[in-house]
Amino acid sequence: MEMKMLRWMAGITGAGYTRNEKISGKSGIAPIANKLRETRFRWYGHVLRGDEDTVYKVSLDLEIPGKNEQDEYKVIKP
Repeated sequence: MEMKMLRWMAGITGAGYTRNEKISGKSGIAPIANKLRETRFRWYGHVLRGDEDTVYKVSLDLEIPGKNEQDEYKVIKP
């Protein structure tokens, strides 16, 4: 829906072939994937700045006993 609106605002019809990157670059709109990545990094920074006793900070360094999936399939050569 986003690209449809940008094409309409730029006056580009279906007859002319124009890449979506060029259209979004001309309009100054950042790709949605970049915005999502930016939001995740902002949240991760929030987690790192949190107190040491919070649940999400403790879970970063949590080690679960048992085998890893990778360890189960490891081949040991003599």
